Amino acid sequence: MKLLLDTHAFLWLDGDPARLPPKVRTACTDPTNELYLSLASIWEIQIKSQLGRLTLRGELLSILNDQQQTHDLRLLPIELADILGLAALPMHHRDPFDRLIVSQAQRGAWELVTHDPEIAKYPVTILWD
Repeated sequence: MKLLLDTHAFLWLDGDPARLPPKVRTACTDPTNELYLSLASIWEIQIKSQLGRLTLRGELLSILNDQQQTHDLRLLPIELADILGLAALPMHHRDPFDRLIVSQAQRGAWELVTHDPEIAKYPVTILWD
């Protein structure tokens, strides 16, 4: 199974895995699944951290390295097709990072790991409950 983590799911997996439903924790730690994080999420984390709206447990690069080693986390680049795919998305969600992640999930046929009810309005497969 190919899983694309929403930003909050990644942060919870890293810093507070108990906040993830057991089914999600199991899927994220199952070595037969492929776990991805969009560069859009990394960009969002960096911005929020610099603005003081998000406190990380350490340096972002170190967190990413830890998660890559622990969960074989793969970074998903942003491609032109992901950006152009935004045109086909209705405006259920105003968050540009989340919209880009939805576009990536649709294009790559990933299951999106998110607790965000606005994202669930899009035609993507959600893994949460």
